[in-house]
Amino acid sequence: MRITRTVGSRRGKGGVAAVTTALLTASALLLTGCSSDNDSGSGSDSANGPITLTVADYGAFGYKEAGLFAQYHKLHPNITVKEDVTAQEANYYPKLLQELNSNSGLGDVTGIEVGRIKEVVDTKASDFVDLSKTINTSDWVSWKEAQATTSGGQVIGAGTDIGPMSLCYNRTLFQKAGLPTDRDAVAKLVAGGWDDYLKLGEQYKKKAPAGTYFMDSASAMYNAVVSSSPRQYYDKDGKAVYKDSASVKQGWNLAAQAAKEKLTQGLPQFDPAWQTALRKGTMATVVCPAWMAAQIQQYAGPSYKGQWDIAKAPGSSAANWGGSFLAVPKSGKHVKEATDLVKWLTEPAQQAAVFKAIGVFPSNKGAYSLPGVQNAKLPYFNNAPIGTIYAQEASTIPAAVLGPKDADIKQSISDQINNMEQRGTKPADAWAAAEKKIDKIIG
Repeated sequence: MRITRTVGSRRGKGGVAAVTTALLTASALLLTGCSSDNDSGSGSDSANGPITLTVADYGAFGYKEAGLFAQYHKLHPNITVKEDVTAQEANYYPKLLQELNSNSGLGDVTGIEVGRIKEVVDTKASDFVDLSKTINTSDWVSWKEAQATTSGGQVIGAGTDIGPMSLCYNRTLFQKAGLPTDRDAVAKLVAGGWDDYLKLGEQYKKKAPAGTYFMDSASAMYNAVVSSSPRQYYDKDGKAVYKDSASVKQGWNLAAQAAKEKLTQGLPQFDPAWQTALRKGTMATVVCPAWMAAQIQQYAGPSYKGQWDIAKAPGSSAANWGGSFLAVPKSGKHVKEATDLVKWLTEPAQQAAVFKAIGVFPSNKGAYSLPGVQNAKLPYFNNAPIGTIYAQEASTIPAAVLGPKDADIKQSISDQINNMEQRGTKPADAWAAAEKKIDKIIG
């Protein structure tokens, strides 16, 4: 997906071609696996004649890049699938709400970002098909479908990808700074958690090559810290608790320290300046959800192939950053066919094919044992065994409590961390500004 400034968002179109060639070739069975369950819509295809299903989403979900729409047409000759893409999720979501309110302009299938899913579950569930009657939700990592499930058990979204965490680092810069370059050795240095990560940054700073920085953005580190906790911005009763959240406090204090010690280049992720910095090779580390590797590879470019590597994320607590869902509006003209498409797109073989195409990690556990996921390596990242790294991380990610305004809260705090980095705003003033904006958003 094309990354936006919305913190919960993920993946970028720019990395699609690079990752397609970088991942090991997956089994040919990935795109041909089609059980009788997959053909559940074939009877209605003939009965209804030729139809077109529209998948409305944002950025790049990877289905077209993986050839899945064309594959589905081969399996269902009377169904053509087209994609209606909005570049930025921040523009897509308000448009989706308007379409739901007016009951017009909706796709047959619509994407929903993880930072929005709670609000949709709480306020718009009645507008969507209950997928629990079609999809076996136990196929997903346990917390994924829980995020899209109402209190009455209705599942309004099928899980697409998740964002298990790792640490991407520039081996060349580490070597020049006198630090270990082996991924296991790097993981050992930060095994104690994010405090160890900052300590490593201090070591890097002592011998850092001129014009380079230990990390790209303190706001990215902040989000990684919070993402490893079950309690983030809301409690289980739906009350906003970001002011008292231990994970928010920890992330904020670490970000303030990083800004104060000048360990960060102060570049909001995905902005043009961040892309340029990757191309110039000025960042030693980037917090790396699964989808981030494609971004680094795309913007750092071919001259840095083999210089980057991927290690386990700091600490023992697994974290998830990002992920989306596919939902079916009840008002669609082809609800059954759309539901069948969603089921097929989120099955193991298809999720593994998307992983191969653009590097986003499956939420369907059945994909983890497939060769295209299990044996995947990234040549660009010194042949890092990403299939193993991310599968291990995904298995221990805690179930986070989500709230209706998670994405807005994250973004408001991140904006103020950027101010600490770029403008030297004092932490107390930055926090006060974040509070003021958040309280206005959540009422």
